[in-house]
Amino acid sequence: MSTLAPPEATGSVAHHDPERRDPEATRKNILEIATEEFADKGFSGARVDDIAARTNTSKRMIYYYFTDKEGLFVAVIEQAYGRIRQIEAALKLDHLEPESALRTLVGFTFDYQNANEAFIRLVMVENIHKGVHLARSGNIEELNLPVIATLHDIYRRGLNAGVFRDGIDEIDLHMSISALCFFNVANRATFSRIFKREMASPDALARRREIVIDTIMRYVKKTPG
Repeated sequence: MSTLAPPEATGSVAHHDPERRDPEATRKNILEIATEEFADKGFSGARVDDIAARTNTSKRMIYYYFTDKEGLFVAVIEQAYGRIRQIEAALKLDHLEPESALRTLVGFTFDYQNANEAFIRLVMVENIHKGVHLARSGNIEELNLPVIATLHDIYRRGLNAGVFRDGIDEIDLHMSISALCFFNVANRATFSRIFKREMASPDALARRREIVIDTIMRYVKKTPG
């Protein structure tokens, strides 16, 4: 981000400029609206003019904070990943037995993704663009390393306790958890239409949640005998 003074914070308007008084609130407001616009319209369909019109600032200020449209989208994606990783870190799974810890993490992932459809849409948008925007991010890998470290710890403890089987890669495990939870949100509209079953009903979600948890646990648990 530029270290220069915001363009609207200079000259005679400085005393009346809300951005000058609370730049963090301005940035937060921009990211909140941009998240909605990008999730709803995709990267190509979202327009900075529309985002500016819905915020408490101007298009010029958006470019001051984020340089360009791509920079804004990268910041939105980083924030989206940062939020889920921050909550994951607060689960304190190291105090739980490995099986309970893994069940808790999978259940949380299912619940979070179900409650945050914008996150799913943003990830889908970036995959449509083959991840090119994330190449511009300076910390996307760092943001996502904690969940792999958490899975590594849970899996290692499960191995030592003799309850998890050998040969599981933590990134593969993370991908399996993400895939099962992600699909439930990304494809529930089509599944609901095709199979005439309301996939977003409380009963359907509760049933699907247990199926996802059970599937992952069966994948990692050591077979008796």
